[in-house]
Amino acid sequence: MIRTIVKAKKNYLTIPLPNEYVGKQLEVIAFMLEDESDISIKDKKQATFEAISIDTKGFKFNREEANER
Repeated sequence: MIRTIVKAKKNYLTIPLPNEYVGKQLEVIAFMLEDESDISIKDKKQATFEAISIDTKGFKFNREEANER
């Protein structure tokens, strides 16, 4: 599998393929990325919330108590 991100300079694109792809059926998909910064978002780590664990068994939310002033 080949995956690459390119910036087109003209309205056509040439992609070099490995020899084992010659004569095979290929699927090519092209779509615009929203923003170039989307590429760097994938490299960032996702936030995890594993630092704290709270047991909420038996907890009942009371809206009136939460809105008291």
